[in-house]
Amino acid sequence: MSNEILNSLLKEYEQKKLRAELDLEKRKEELYQSIPQLQKIEDELNQFAILTTKNILLYNNSSLEDLNQKVENLKREKANLLQKAKLPCNYLVPNYECSICKDTGYLSNNHYKTEMCNCLKQKLLDTSFHKSNMTNLEKENFNTFNENLFSDEIDLAKYHFNISPRKNITNIKQKCLEFVEDFDNPNRKNLLFTGNTGLR
Repeated sequence: MSNEILNSLLKEYEQKKLRAELDLEKRKEELYQSIPQLQKIEDELNQFAILTTKNILLYNNSSLEDLNQKVENLKREKANLLQKAKLPCNYLVPNYECSICKDTGYLSNNHYKTEMCNCLKQKLLDTSFHKSNMTNLEKENFNTFNENLFSDEIDLAKYHFNISPRKNITNIKQKCLEFVEDFDNPNRKNLLFTGNTGLR
């Protein structure tokens, strides 16, 4: 995997995340102007979040229960206001392209270790595939391979083979087919293609 490709994709992810969050701020601003009560609720929820953290650190369970109840009441009021405005309940959260990693490309696993999100893995595969020049497989494949483009003439001095180029390429094609058909076999040896750059 190229670091250049990964770094380029991570910059894209930063931009996507920023766009989603700026879009949310714009929607909030417009909504709060028409429904000021929603902003008041959001502010109170933010204050309660800070108070909840303090109570957890101070092991103040009785105040914590009271805070949780107030938070639930505010959330219900917020949901009712959104419903009256005919807006979805997730209207006040960012519209990330990937809801799993929130457009960061990474997430924490069960062992609290950071790992690459599947969306970023797929982007890397797609980018690598595109750069590999294998995007035209519908036209360029074994079924469309034309052996007649190769000479049937044996020329040991020119080709350094005692078989014709056509026979040689037919043998190569057969080996490639066998490799593909038996690809999952761990005992199958790999293929090695050699030659000057640009040769096909």
